[in-house]
Amino acid sequence: MAYQIDNAIVKKDKNGNLILIDPEGHFRDEDAFIAIKSDDLITIQLLVNAILSNDFKRWRELGVIPNSDPIKTLLPRLGYSKEDIAQLLKGF
Repeated sequence: MAYQIDNAIVKKDKNGNLILIDPEGHFRDEDAFIAIKSDDLITIQLLVNAILSNDFKRWRELGVIPNSDPIKTLLPRLGYSKEDIAQLLKGF
C-alpha cells in the first residue's frame, strides 16, 4: 500500500514569526498547519510503515507508554534494531 505525506517547511524568522515555505503549493488553500520537528516526522513516517506491515502483535505487546516518552522510543519498543530502522529509512 502506498501513501504520501505532503510536506512543507515552517521556519521562524528573527522576530519569532513563522514563515511557510511551500514551493509545491500543497498548502496554499489551507487555513491551519502543524509543525513537527524533522526527526519526529521521520519517526512518524517509519511508524506508518510499521503499521502498514500489519505487525499488530508487536503493537499489542507495547503496554502502557508514559506520555513523557518521546515518539522516537516507539521503534525500539516495537523491537526494531538499528539495522531494521536503517532498512526502513532506505525505503523512502
